[in-house]
Amino acid sequence: MQTRESQVPSQSLSGLVTERIASVSRKTGETDVQVTINLDGTGRCSANTGIPFLDHMLHQIASHGLVDLEVRAVGDIEIDDHHTNEDVGITLGQALAQALGDRKGIYRFGHFVAPLDEALVQVALDFSGRPHLGYGLEIPTQRVGTYDTQLVREFFVALVNHAQMTLHIRQLDGINSHHIIEATFKAFARSLRMAAEVDPRRANTIPSSKGVL
Repeated sequence: MQTRESQVPSQSLSGLVTERIASVSRKTGETDVQVTINLDGTGRCSANTGIPFLDHMLHQIASHGLVDLEVRAVGDIEIDDHHTNEDVGITLGQALAQALGDRKGIYRFGHFVAPLDEALVQVALDFSGRPHLGYGLEIPTQRVGTYDTQLVREFFVALVNHAQMTLHIRQLDGINSHHIIEATFKAFARSLRMAAEVDPRRANTIPSSKGVL
């Protein structure tokens, strides 16, 4: 496996990070993934993973999280979507961790409840530095189009472990698989936006009573 990471921070005179951009490339015998993220973007997204439904969900993260996101992946989808789906989650998590840096000045916590027609999903996250996923989705069908709905959990497991975050997902209502999954990604995106934004009252300090995350 080969991983290449780059981070492009710039600082104002006050020491606050004003540009939070990271690019990560990850290549294995199964996949080749490149991700670039700008945490202070406008919601622009370019996603080409070879998995159309995953591309659609990545657009939700960008649009509702107000991050600029570029994702390119080539994988062994002739076998199935599992490796590509997981490795996109890993690489996005690595890029997110790189863009956040030492996490100084951020709000750290985020939460949102997203409705989508009959579906209602609650997400809460903490950029704690301690990976944990609480997953409470009950998706009624095995597939949405050609996408295996078991891969939703696998995506978030990979993302959480490599972004070093605590993430809880709870399904409050819903019977349509597409609606449940899309509401999840939208709620995650809004929670991400809340947690990653810079808190003007915190200035350039770590958002923890311990002084470290």
